[in-house]
Amino acid sequence: MIRPATVADAGAIGEVHVASWRAAYAGLIPDDFLAGLSAESRAASWARLIGDGGRVLVAEEDGVIAGFAAYGDGRLYALYLLPEYWGRGLGRALHDRVVADLSGDRAVLWVLATNERAKAFYIRQGWVDDGVTQTETVDDGRVTLEERRFSRPLP
Repeated sequence: MIRPATVADAGAIGEVHVASWRAAYAGLIPDDFLAGLSAESRAASWARLIGDGGRVLVAEEDGVIAGFAAYGDGRLYALYLLPEYWGRGLGRALHDRVVADLSGDRAVLWVLATNERAKAFYIRQGWVDDGVTQTETVDDGRVTLEERRFSRPLP
């Protein structure tokens, strides 16, 4: 089931966020950074965003929040699943719901340049690497993230 997130979902979303980052970015982002991620800190950020009206969906299966997506203004900001739910169609279901809800002619998203799994997923969903790059720093500048922009027309 895909549904709008509530503030009460923030704890589970924080858990999904951290578990997904640790699995997806292992070997791509420094291990000490991944080990230091806090589900509680992420949950607090998600609670604020949801409480302020941010657009967040959750994928729930058998009472478990298995994934989430955040989006708005022609952009997919985040789409993450618990690793044990990868490859089961929930990511595609979240993605399709987001694309249906976005407005405008085109949508964009940013992907870690070395995250081949995510890039392949988005290409299968009709996104194209449009050649634009950006560099972000996290962890007080100790970790650098090279990202690629993907875009696609909206229905």
